[in-house]
Amino acid sequence: MQVQITIRGRQYTVRGDDTGEDIQVLAAELDRRMAEVASRTRSYDEYTVAMLTALNLLSEVQRVKHSVARRLDELDREAAAVSAMLEAALPSEDAAEG
Repeated sequence: MQVQITIRGRQYTVRGDDTGEDIQVLAAELDRRMAEVASRTRSYDEYTVAMLTALNLLSEVQRVKHSVARRLDELDREAAAVSAMLEAALPSEDAAEG
């Protein structure tokens, strides 16, 4: 999918696997975040604003990855506990054969 987006007043033609609407939504969110960074760092050029925004986004991604990894570990432990309870509740194969 090829779509026109505007970020920080500049137009770009981008291609992606997402729908045009999805790409527009992403571009609008990026534009919003860059404007937020720019408002906090008024003296920096657009390149610096882009780099600071990218670092902020990667920091968020890293926090989400860690959160997901912790939750997956919790789910693995919970699944193992449920499996152990089920095994304990089911009759053993020796008892079933007899």
